[in-house]
Amino acid sequence: MGRIKKEYLEEYKKRARALVKEMTLEEKVGLLLHESKPVSRLGIKEYCWWNEALHGVARAGVATMFPQAIGLGATFDTSLLEEIGQVIATEGRAKYNVAQRSGDYKIYKGLTFWSPNVNIFRDPRWGRGHETYGEDPYLTSRLGVAFINGIEGYDERYIKAAACAKHFAVHSGPEALRHEFNAVVSKQDLHETYLPAFKACVTEAGVEGVMGAYNRTNGEVCCGSKTLLVDLLRNKWGFDGYITSDCWAIQDFHLYHKVTNEPCESAALALENGCDLNCGCTYEHAVNAVKRGLVSEELVDESCTRALTTRMKLGEFDENVELNNEPFSSVACPEHRALALEAARRSLVLLKNNGVLPLKKQKGLKIGVIGPNANSKIALQGNYCGTATRYVTVLEGIQDFCEKDGIRVYFSEGCHIVKDNLSWYRNDRLDEVRAICEECDVVVGCFGLDETIEGEESPEMYGELKGDKKDLSLPGIQQEIIEEIGKKAKKSILVMLSGSAINMCEADKLYDAIIQGWYPGEKGGQAICELIFGMFSPQGKLPITFYRSEKDLPPFEDYSMKGRTYRYFEGEALYPFGYGLTYTDHFAYGVKLSDDKITEKPLDVSVFVQNESQYDGADILQVYVKANRENAPLYSLKHFERVELKAGEEKTVSFKLDKSAFALANEDGEFTVENGKYSLFIGFCQPDKRSVLLTGKEPLELTLTKK
Repeated sequence: MGRIKKEYLEEYKKRARALVKEMTLEEKVGLLLHESKPVSRLGIKEYCWWNEALHGVARAGVATMFPQAIGLGATFDTSLLEEIGQVIATEGRAKYNVAQRSGDYKIYKGLTFWSPNVNIFRDPRWGRGHETYGEDPYLTSRLGVAFINGIEGYDERYIKAAACAKHFAVHSGPEALRHEFNAVVSKQDLHETYLPAFKACVTEAGVEGVMGAYNRTNGEVCCGSKTLLVDLLRNKWGFDGYITSDCWAIQDFHLYHKVTNEPCESAALALENGCDLNCGCTYEHAVNAVKRGLVSEELVDESCTRALTTRMKLGEFDENVELNNEPFSSVACPEHRALALEAARRSLVLLKNNGVLPLKKQKGLKIGVIGPNANSKIALQGNYCGTATRYVTVLEGIQDFCEKDGIRVYFSEGCHIVKDNLSWYRNDRLDEVRAICEECDVVVGCFGLDETIEGEESPEMYGELKGDKKDLSLPGIQQEIIEEIGKKAKKSILVMLSGSAINMCEADKLYDAIIQGWYPGEKGGQAICELIFGMFSPQGKLPITFYRSEKDLPPFEDYSMKGRTYRYFEGEALYPFGYGLTYTDHFAYGVKLSDDKITEKPLDVSVFVQNESQYDGADILQVYVKANRENAPLYSLKHFERVELKAGEEKTVSFKLDKSAFALANEDGEFTVENGKYSLFIGFCQPDKRSVLLTGKEPLELTLTKK
């Protein structure tokens, strides 16, 4: 935990306390707003804490645009996430240096990035789910830690940029009620599902910031929760960084949650429970709150010290900081954009392939590209994004690859993404769609959603739902056009660009191949084209469950995990968590364990893996644990590893499984490893029947005992 050498950290705290001692109450409170006010007489400049970097430096001009977080989740690749974090920090530093030289201290120009979002994507109707790494606490933990390590770096004196784990805690919809909703959750679900990623970000990655959520959790407002912020985060986990509210969340205390009566009380409640920073303006009332005796000035001092310490870790108050020499030329440089392309490749998930893929590029081939997302830049980006130097849509990727060799590419928008017409009357491109299907050898249908439809309080599609989905259906008449293509095209490939699960039951019956493309970033169209033509073997895996219908799920407002996610869903998914096809044929055909008993000593695991295909490629080895008793999860992911093998190659993959891999939370939220039998599943998919049916591969099963 922590990355800065102890002697430097103590120095920063000492300097911060000395500065705070010289400040008036008004000056101290001014530092605790997200638009932090200057104290010129003490050499403290204006600083805006609010900056975003979910999948690239956001909202501050040109930056390398990586796939949206849910697509990064589909990579199951910690090394890639750390490398992306490093690039984001480098570009953020370069942009910060330019802003500092210009005297620009406004929003999106600082080094405190409010990313990653490590909430659990518990329900596919949640509009902000694409900001997360998916539905699994272990996967989210590993990717979150890797991303934070990349952002903050390993220097012993300074952090390159400050990451922030959000939204703490139990925050995952509904958007329309987030300012007033009370998420009621058992201690078991809280500690087993909703908190592990946050704990890992704090205790393993030493994340610099944590952002509180808008909602209440079990009756306490998250940004003023003694249970979450004091008892758990500060005292139990030893968090030593800064805590910020979500934006204008503190005013929700009195306006919507009604746990306080007015702004002074809200500011006092947040400060009393260690919320150091107010994104918003309620802390403007903190001066009066202190004068009225609602909160002590000592608590204001503590928050002010923590805020200044973070800024010192970033090197703001020091001269000759090497990081401040990061040149502007690093922003969106060729190397970074090449990484965005590689990330897009690894994020794509091949859901179905009856042999049509990969396509062969041959003279005379005629390809149709149809759909509202086929030539959409918006569908590449996802929310909280920057501006790419060039966007390559699916249509452009196929045109760039094919037309130079004389292959004809036909295009139709097919339909609007939301409306039932494009020009004048309903379904006014149907004849064009039919003509392309008749004319072409293969048709690529590109449909789905975009961040104007699913996202944070987005009103575009369903105003009353604020960016959430009412069901798993596509909006407008997209489904009609999808089915028309599936029935009329000679060969059909569906590319779904969305940040969440869509009902593709009919498409699964009609299409020869289906690709889940997420929001794949600036070069997403190129990556999708390369997958279609076999320039690489797909390797992405679903970080969420694709259900057949929202009717298979409990109510959206129910935060119990029963019946949700692959760990507790007892129905048959259309496409399960951890599923994704490749062009290669990887097999795990032998496992050696150091013991068949669970003890205090870590278990040494060796897995023999072979690629029995004619394609070079990679696949994701997955390890699941099942406690063979009632009221336990069906399966829980406990290890994953990207395995890259050339055609015919075999290798041994070795790793350790700690005793904690077999631990489950009890009703009091305490983790224990109960006596009994445990199943260990090792393979390239989840061990459920649907995954085995779709892949034709059954993970190896071993039994271990705890006595």
